[in-house]
Amino acid sequence: MTRVADPGFAARIRASFERQNAMQLIRATLAAVEHGRTEIHLPHWPGIEQQHGFVHGAMVGAIADSAAGYAAMTMVPADASVLSVEYKLNFLAPAAGDELIARGRVVRPGRTLIVATAEVFAVEGGKESLCALMQQTIMVMHGKSEK
Repeated sequence: MTRVADPGFAARIRASFERQNAMQLIRATLAAVEHGRTEIHLPHWPGIEQQHGFVHGAMVGAIADSAAGYAAMTMVPADASVLSVEYKLNFLAPAAGDELIARGRVVRPGRTLIVATAEVFAVEGGKESLCALMQQTIMVMHGKSEK
């Protein structure tokens, strides 16, 4: 991949995730942080279902956006932050099962823009099935830390 711009990226990403009220609201957890990769888990519970009993697409999009965004954030210096500027999400199958796992990965790091992707898997009885695929563009905000 590329050199590590901030050796303390994992702690910075975990602290940022803890401040993200939206992820707390839906009970998502940050399960893994590596250079260029992250993983977010979301338990399936009634509060995030749509009318058919599947996890609502907005929740699928939220964890995909965060997983890819945090993967991008692992690539930037400590005094920078990131912001999603665009993403496309394809739903491949209903988001059904015990939990969802969003795996974000950087495809192309850049100084100003980072292209990332996320795969979202529905997990039922320990078996993963791909239910959504996202591609995203992230803007790097140099010299602008999070609030």
